[in-house]
Formats: sequence, C-alpha cells, structure tokens
Amino acid sequence: MTYQEVLEAARTCSGPHCKACPVCNGRACGNRMPGPGAKGTGTVAIRNYEAWQEVYLNMDTICQGGPVDTGFTLFGERYALPVFAGPVGAVKLHYGDKYTDQEYNDILVPACAQAGIAAFTGDGTDPAVFAAAARAIGENGGRGIPTVKPWDRDTLFAKLDAAKASGAKVFAMDIDAAGLPFLKGLNPPAGSKTVEELREIIQYAGVPFLLKGIMTVRGARKALEAGAAGIVVSNHGGRVQDGVPATAEVLPAIAEAVKGQMAVLVDGGIRTGVDVCKALALGADACILARPYVTAVYGGGAEGVRLLTQKLQGELADTMAMCGVHSLGEISREMIF
Repeated sequence: MTYQEVLEAARTCSGPHCKACPVCNGRACGNRMPGPGAKGTGTVAIRNYEAWQEVYLNMDTICQGGPVDTGFTLFGERYALPVFAGPVGAVKLHYGDKYTDQEYNDILVPACAQAGIAAFTGDGTDPAVFAAAARAIGENGGRGIPTVKPWDRDTLFAKLDAAKASGAKVFAMDIDAAGLPFLKGLNPPAGSKTVEELREIIQYAGVPFLLKGIMTVRGARKALEAGAAGIVVSNHGGRVQDGVPATAEVLPAIAEAVKGQMAVLVDGGIRTGVDVCKALALGADACILARPYVTAVYGGGAEGVRLLTQKLQGELADTMAMCGVHSLGEISREMIF
C-alpha cells in the first residue's frame, strides 16, 4: 500500500463531512461541524495551513555531509521524530461510522508506538472513551498521552485516576476545549480554569503535564506558573473560536518567552516534514498532527499510520540535509528566510 492509496481508501469511508483531500488545508470542509471544519466562518483552519506555506527556509549545502538524525526525546522518552498524532474524539460523528472512538484509539495508539512516535488521545462525554484510550496507552508501555477536557474537579480527578492506573507517563489537557458546545452549561460547571485550579490538577496528576490551547505569551507564562511541564501552541484547529491568529504566527514569541523552561509543542495545519522543520526553526520542540492521522487510520489502519509517519520522517530528513543540519538541535531561527 502507498500513502496515495491510503488517501483514496479513506475517501470511501470517511463519511459525508471529511473529503480526505490530497492536501488537508481546511478548504473543502470549511465551517462544517459536525465534521473536521472550523467554527464560524471556517477560515481559521485554512489560515493555520496557509501560514506555514508563508514561512520559507534557507538552503545550505556547503557543509559536511553525513546521516541526518531526526530522533527526539521528550520527558525521557525517545521518539523517531518530533511528531505526535493529535487527540481526536467523536470520530463517528465527525469522520464517519467506520470506527468508534475506542476502535480508533485501539488502532492509532499501538500503530504510533510501532512507528516510533506516540499518540495523544481524546476525551468526551462518555467516560468509557477516555478510560479505554488510557488503557490502550498502558498496554503499549505508557507510550501515548491521554488528553482530558477541562471538566469539573471531581470528574477531572476521576479521569486522571484512570490514566494513572493505565500506566500513562504524560498527561495533557486541551484547556481551549472550554469553547466546545458540549462543555458549556454543564452542572457542575466545566471550562476555563484559574492558575490555582490548574496547579492543583497538575500536582494531583504527578507526572509531566501539558496544557494544550496556548496562543499568547501571557498564556504560556500562566501555564508555567501553574507547573505545566509543557504547552501546545494550538487554536484547536479553529474549532473553538473564529477570528484568531494562525499558530505559526504566534509560535515565535511564545517559544522565545518560555523556551528552556518548558517543552513547546505546536499544532494547526502542519502537514509535511517540511512544515515540521519550519516549526522547529520557529522555536517548537515538536509538532502534533491530528486530521492527517485520522485519514491515515480510516484509509489504511495501522499501515496507514506507518506510511504517514515514514513520509513525514523522510521529508523532515531531506529538508534538514538541504538546510545543512544533521540533528534537531542544529535547527535554528537562522534557517528562516
């Protein structure tokens, strides 16, 4: 199977909303929700993608040759490349009824581990979804990051207990999910958290904790104050708020403010290994891709995940070589035109 065949197969089963486009740039799905589209005008997902295309790299081939190492370490765990599959929930609703969330994670988590990376897993109103995802991570040596929504305190702690019991070594919260409709109006309340509330949650987790949904320097500093081990610069794929910047636009200032004090990851419109190299040059430590891995699973199962990961790694390695760097640590802002 080739990656092109994965895309073609995904088009036969990804439902009426996702078109498994040759390039997942947000244009075909627009503001369709349910579906992989963005909120309101639907333009934020499009801008996420386009912003990376407006970042240019400087080539440098007057250098010593040799193999390129794309290896990456996060919180003591070694990965083949600085890429993670993103957390996705309600796949049946948004991408087609081929898989339930549990079936999707049961494919994604081990396939990512076998491909040398790891998956963030999603959360939802059904507690079994998070518990099953955490269990899949535990069954794969803790290689994966269960991602919890900003529920009320008791619900959060119960879910964190399930994640701890599974053996997961890193947790995350997509704090910007406060803007999702199903979280609004819950009793007890769910949604935005104070620094003090986040500090209590992170201390209770007892493992490195990532806060996903950071789009400002101020937000990054609050996450650091709360004790987060890392952040994900993310606007939730444009699905929680219209009219916000692209992640590539805000990444440099955020990375400059907190780099070296916490891990900095980024998502939003990253589609190739070239984009990954650009993100690292702008200050990120690693990247997250969500929609492309959904398409990979729908179109090719575990093999689709392997093929997509190999494609990304090959593109990243080729780009690094053409820019005169042979390890991730050598990637710098000087590579940006």
